[in-house]
Amino acid sequence: MTYHDAGAVRRFGTPGAVAAPATRFDFWRSMADLGRLVMRSGAPGLAWRIPAALLLVFTGKLAGVWAPVMLGDAINTLTPVAGEGVRLGAGFVGLALSFAALRTIAAAAPNARDAVFTSVSQATMAKAATETFAHTLSLSLDFHQSKQTGTLARIIDRGSRSTDFLIRSVVFNLGPTAVELVLAMIVMATRLDWRFAATAFATIVIYTISTFRITDWRLSHRRQLNEADSRAAGLSVDAMINYETVKTFGSEARTVATYGQAMGDYVKASVQANTSLSLLNTVQSTILNIGLALMTVLAGLEVMQGHMRVGEITTAVFLLIGLYAPLAMLGFNYREIRQAFIDMEQMVGLLGVAPDIVDAPDAQELPPASGKGARVAFEAVSFQHDARSTGLKDVSFEAPAGTTTAIVGPSGAGKTTAIRLALRLLDPKSGRVTLDGVDLRLIRQRALRRAIALVPQDVALFNDSLYANIAFARPEASPEEVRAAAEAAELGGFIESLPNGLSTLVGERGVKLSGGMRQRVGIARALLADPRVLILDEATSALDGPTEEAIQQTLRKVRAGRTTLVIAHRLSTIVDADQILVLRRGRIVERGTHADLLSKAGEYAALWRRQTRTG
Repeated sequence: MTYHDAGAVRRFGTPGAVAAPATRFDFWRSMADLGRLVMRSGAPGLAWRIPAALLLVFTGKLAGVWAPVMLGDAINTLTPVAGEGVRLGAGFVGLALSFAALRTIAAAAPNARDAVFTSVSQATMAKAATETFAHTLSLSLDFHQSKQTGTLARIIDRGSRSTDFLIRSVVFNLGPTAVELVLAMIVMATRLDWRFAATAFATIVIYTISTFRITDWRLSHRRQLNEADSRAAGLSVDAMINYETVKTFGSEARTVATYGQAMGDYVKASVQANTSLSLLNTVQSTILNIGLALMTVLAGLEVMQGHMRVGEITTAVFLLIGLYAPLAMLGFNYREIRQAFIDMEQMVGLLGVAPDIVDAPDAQELPPASGKGARVAFEAVSFQHDARSTGLKDVSFEAPAGTTTAIVGPSGAGKTTAIRLALRLLDPKSGRVTLDGVDLRLIRQRALRRAIALVPQDVALFNDSLYANIAFARPEASPEEVRAAAEAAELGGFIESLPNGLSTLVGERGVKLSGGMRQRVGIARALLADPRVLILDEATSALDGPTEEAIQQTLRKVRAGRTTLVIAHRLSTIVDADQILVLRRGRIVERGTHADLLSKAGEYAALWRRQTRTG
C-alpha cells in the first residue's frame, strides 16, 4: 500500500532524520515507525498490555468462529419423536450453552481489549502530538511568520489522533480479521463442503478489490476536504486573533465573506466525500448480500440431496453472517486507514521541515556569569532575507561587556535583523557573531537564551495572569523576586489598583492591557531573567513622556553589570549610550558617541536636527 507524498517527508519514528524529497510512503515502514512510537510512548504497563490485548483479540475471533459450529451441532442433536414433536437432550443443552458462552466471549473480548490498551493508545497519541509540537517550536522564525496558527494546530491535532486510530485498526482489526477469515474458511471446508469455502473466498476477494478500488478513488475527495477544513480553520483563528484590526477597518463583512467562501469550499468537498462514501457502502452491501444468497441456496440444495443435515445450514449461515461484521469492518478500516494516512501525511510533512537553527554536535554551555555582562561582537556579518533585497552587509562592531550600544537608522536598514542575529534566531550567511569570543553557533541555544533577554517593541503576552507572564522568564523565581521586577518596571502602582493584583488575567496576547502596560510587563519579564545581555527594541515607544522618563531611569540602573543593545528611533533615549551605530541599507555608515556623531555633521546629526526641530 503506497502513495506519493507531496513533498519532503521524514521517517515518522525518527525525529531527527529528513527523507529525500518526493519519496514514496511505504505502509510497512510507516507501521514499523508507528510501532517505535508506541514503544517510546511511556505508557504504564506497556510490556504486558500489548501481548494481553493481542491475546484478547485472537481469543475473541476464535470464539466467534467456533460459536456457529456449536449451534449447528446442537440443532443436529434434536431428535424427532412421533406425536411429541422434538425431544431436547442433554447434548443439545450443553452445546447451546457452549454456543452462548462462545458468543459472550466474542462480544466481551473487544471491550476487555479496550480497557487494557486504551492507556497505551492515548499515551501514543499524546507522544505524537508532543513531538510534533516540540518540532514546530524548533522551526525558524520565517517558517512561523509564513504559516497560519490555526492551520498548524489542526495539522498537529489530526495527525496525532490518526496514530491512535491506526494502532487500533491495523493491529487489532485488520490482522485478526484476516485470521478470522482463514479460520472460517477452514471450518467451512472441513465441516461443510469446499464449495462453501470457495463461495466465501470469492465473495471476500470481490468485496476487497471493490472496496480498495473505490476507496483509492475517494482519496482525492478526502484530501480536498482536509485542505478546505484547514483553510477555513486558519482563516477563523487568524481573524479572531486580529479581531481588533478587523473592527478598526470595518472589515467584518469582508472577513466573514472570505470565511463563508472557505466554508462553501468545505461544503462542496464534504458533499463529494459523502456521495462517494454512499456509493462505496451500496457496492459493499450488494456484494455481501449476493454472497449470502448464494451460500443459503447452496446449503438448501445440499440438505435436499441428503449431503448435509439441517444443523449445517445454520452453521453455514451463521458463519457467513459472522464474517460480515469483520468484512464490513475491513472496508471501514481500510477507508479510515487510508484517510488516517492522509491526516498523518500533513503531520509527517511538518516534521520533515528541518529547523534552520540547531545546536552543533560540539555545542557548549556558557561559563558562569562574571557579573559584568558579556562582550558581543559582529565580525564581518552578512545576511539577506529571501523576501527582501537588503539585510546586513559586512557588518562589524564590538559591544564591550557592561557597555550600551545603540543601533539607529531608517526602517529596513537592518536593525531588527542585527538583533535577531544576536539572539541567534537567525544565523549569518557569512561572518560570525560571538559572545565573549565564542561563536553563537557553538553555544547551546538554551544557555544562550538564558544569557540574553529581549524587550520587543510589540510585547506579546500569554492569556494568563500578570504573575505568570512576568515569571515566564524564570519560572523558579520567588513571588518576592517577581514583585521586585514589576516594581522596577514601574508596574507597582498599577498592580495595587487591580482587584486581583498580580493574579489579574491579561487576555489573549495581553489585549486587556494598554500598549504601555504591555511594554512594562515585557520589561519586568526581562529584568526578572537577569540576563548578561539586555536587548531593548524600542522598549519605551508606547509609553507617555513622564512614564518613559521613569522607565529610562530604571533601565539606566539595570544596565549596570550587563551589556545592553538598544534599537531606537527616538534619539533622545540613547544620548548616553557608549557607542551609537548608524545603519543604512544594511551597512554601518557612522559610529561613535552622541557627541562625536553630532560633531561629524553627518547622517546622525541630520536625523538629530529633524527630531529636535520637530520636538
